[in-house]
Amino acid sequence: MKRDLRIVFMGTPEFAVSTLDAILSNGFNVVGVITAPDKPAGRGRQLNQSAVKTFALSKGLTVLQPTNLKNENFIAQLQALKANLQVVVAFRMLPKVVWQMPEYGTFNLHASLLPNYRGAAPINWAIINGETKTGVSTFFIDEKIDTGEMILQKEVEIPETETAGELHDKLMHIGSQLVVDTLNLVQKGNVVTIPQKDNHDIKTAYKLDKDNCFIDWNRSVKDIYNQVRGLNPYPAAWCLLKNGDEELNIKVYSVEAIECNHDYSIGMLITNKQDIKVAAKNGMILLNEIKLPGKRKMDVKSLLNGFEFHAEAKML
Repeated sequence: MKRDLRIVFMGTPEFAVSTLDAILSNGFNVVGVITAPDKPAGRGRQLNQSAVKTFALSKGLTVLQPTNLKNENFIAQLQALKANLQVVVAFRMLPKVVWQMPEYGTFNLHASLLPNYRGAAPINWAIINGETKTGVSTFFIDEKIDTGEMILQKEVEIPETETAGELHDKLMHIGSQLVVDTLNLVQKGNVVTIPQKDNHDIKTAYKLDKDNCFIDWNRSVKDIYNQVRGLNPYPAAWCLLKNGDEELNIKVYSVEAIECNHDYSIGMLITNKQDIKVAAKNGMILLNEIKLPGKRKMDVKSLLNGFEFHAEAKML
């Protein structure tokens, strides 16, 4: 006999919207949506609502936006929804009082092949580390981050030129279907879980910050190439350009790796009317698309039309 599922969905960004849409399109009963509080954004500091909130309201769903997930009022509101299952996609760490609440548990969609790439930025790190495959996993939440017993996994290839943005969109759609498949198992009472096996080789999806987005031109051209595409379009790899007396913070979105021998010092710029190359450890990085401070993102040919490079210009 099929279970009568009453689902609370938890998520915030665009990645989660696709899953919520798929859950509704497949006829499942969503009794409430939990998302992040509205945040001030832009020059006017106007309140911005999350992508999930916008979508949920358009579907007439009940939306809760707690600032504190342990708050007694929020817990009471959550209990009042009488959910028997919670689905989490790109939200935040839940306290035990929340994830233990529903009868059939709380499961999460994570954009990696667990146990690898637990953490905040699995899509980015899979590309930064030069992986040729990744995927999506569903698992029941427990007390640690991304360590619970796995339900389903789906593997995908990562083409050599794919960016984080492209992989994000691909995994968003594949993940949506994996959640629907997981819901079908829960509904039929057919879930079989597999414990995650820890080992010393597990790779972590650390939170992205200024330090790990900085380009070290002493690394191999392949490593730099993977870092740039793994941070494209957001938050973007960056470096400092020393151009005469100026030091400019440059965002780098698209490059090509050229393995070759050269006698240039690391970081030196080699420019002509057509392109800009940066000397790296074992070759050259050809810059395709970059952004100067206060300017829009542009291709290098457009940049060369209006920007003068000092003879000794180099990337720091």
